[in-house]
Amino acid sequence: MNYRSLLRKCFAAAIMPLLGACQTEPLAPIATVPKVDLPRFMGDWYVIANIPTFLERNAHDPVESYRLGEDGTIETTFTFHDGGFDGPQKVYHPRGFVADPASNAVWGMQFIWPVQAEYRIIYLADDYSQTVIGRSKRDYVWIMARTPRIPDSDYQRLLQFIAAQGYDTARVVKAPQRPR
Repeated sequence: MNYRSLLRKCFAAAIMPLLGACQTEPLAPIATVPKVDLPRFMGDWYVIANIPTFLERNAHDPVESYRLGEDGTIETTFTFHDGGFDGPQKVYHPRGFVADPASNAVWGMQFIWPVQAEYRIIYLADDYSQTVIGRSKRDYVWIMARTPRIPDSDYQRLLQFIAAQGYDTARVVKAPQRPR
């Protein structure tokens, strides 16, 4: 990682909490699913759509992979191709920390120490095939699935779900996923 890239990431990590403080009206915490079986949740999740963070704006084939660490944390690998399907592959290794062990549905996701971003599992299909990850600020959201594509009817249903949670669905964009 070059110095300029590291400097940009540190600046972003420092400024994000300040930007959140500019919000005029506090939002209620977004409800999570009642219980997540962590071992079953582990593995690959393809990003189907999201309100992208600055890292994800040009992400193609984004995949979030989770592995339960021996220390109880979630070892995460986030990969994508930057700018196009043939663009350079980017790989990030944030770490998840379960913040609500009663449900396992609220995590802190840490890209840069000591900042942990809120990560709430707000929807999870009974068969663990699709999930929605949200934040109480309703600034970012991720629709993810075990496959790189989902039926349009499922996508529309999940968009309606996140709209009901208070998200502006006009900001949601589909993540380019190459057919596999």
